[in-house]
Amino acid sequence: MRTTVGIIGAGPAGLLLARLLHNAGIDSVVLESRDRAYVERRQRAGILEQGTVDVLRAAGAGERMDREGLRHDGIELRFGRRRHRVDFPALAGGRAVMVYAQTEVCKDLIALQLQEGGPLLFGAEALAVEGAGTERPRVPFTREGCEDVLECDYVVGCDGFRGVARQAVPAEVSRVFERTYPFGWLGVLADVAPSHDELVYARHERGFALLSMRSPTVSRLYLQVPEGTDAGTWSEDEIWAELERRFETDDAWRLERGPITQKSVTPMRSYVHEPMRYGRLFLAGDAAHIVPPTGAKGLNLAVGDVVTFARALTHQKETGSSERLDAYSATCLRRVWQAERFSYDMTTLLHRPPGATPFEERVQLARLERIATSRAAEADLAEGYTGFPLE
Repeated sequence: MRTTVGIIGAGPAGLLLARLLHNAGIDSVVLESRDRAYVERRQRAGILEQGTVDVLRAAGAGERMDREGLRHDGIELRFGRRRHRVDFPALAGGRAVMVYAQTEVCKDLIALQLQEGGPLLFGAEALAVEGAGTERPRVPFTREGCEDVLECDYVVGCDGFRGVARQAVPAEVSRVFERTYPFGWLGVLADVAPSHDELVYARHERGFALLSMRSPTVSRLYLQVPEGTDAGTWSEDEIWAELERRFETDDAWRLERGPITQKSVTPMRSYVHEPMRYGRLFLAGDAAHIVPPTGAKGLNLAVGDVVTFARALTHQKETGSSERLDAYSATCLRRVWQAERFSYDMTTLLHRPPGATPFEERVQLARLERIATSRAAEADLAEGYTGFPLE
């Protein structure tokens, strides 16, 4: 099998890249190790930056998002039983975010790809990337018990942190930067209408909490828990009681309870692999970088990567110049490191680390007070949350 661009992974990054290439008249093949049903129910991110929303619309994948997604013009910060709203459009040049689950983005892009695009092969497990440093890289894969090889001009690894793509980058040229946090998020889905119409980020002496949503009838909520916590050790009553404590305010606001349908614990880490390109192999999304979810940047960073690649390859097709492809890693990493910085800032602003001293807690509160009383500080948060420019 031969194509111009071999894409490993049919998450939102790989699927969006295939769509962008199709629209530019560039052929591709997508290899996905899981089946379609798994990809379409895999729960991940739910906050789309303004730039991601604009890209999906321009790609022809925004119709259902615009109909069913929830535009949010701000977030609420809670600390010391106080509430402070950050107004995105007023502070970030009219930009906002959209609540629209990754599962729904994937469903929309899969439907488009199967209807209009090139091959999208589910159950196709990429085994390796061979010849990344040559002009003819290849991806051996298995599907339905048979072995095959995808020969490409370029390979884009959208196959996540544990995928095979990054393994093809020689150790001698790789640099890794990472940080592991001593806490995680206990996340739950609940069949209850959200208790607030925008996301609520709460800093509490017992730990961080986040009120989010997946739809007008389904709430997504998180609690900071110690690293290595087993979600099964928390009962529904314990989860709701702890959420109520951490979201408490001095006014009449209350948290609505409902049946919890799913719970899991997400570890917190920051990770960047440099470079994001080796020869004809390009890394995108979690294959190259991971952010703690506090800043809602993971999916949006992946979108930025594949937009950068698609624009660079289209430029080469139209002009014959490989300048933008050659600059792929440096271009992406500028945005990646700003997102890493923002996510780190949000994480250290809102979470109580184990063994925090009274001095550290007062500094944390002072940072929140600064955001609540300084338009410049508030605007910096709003600009970072709604998204850094897609170059």
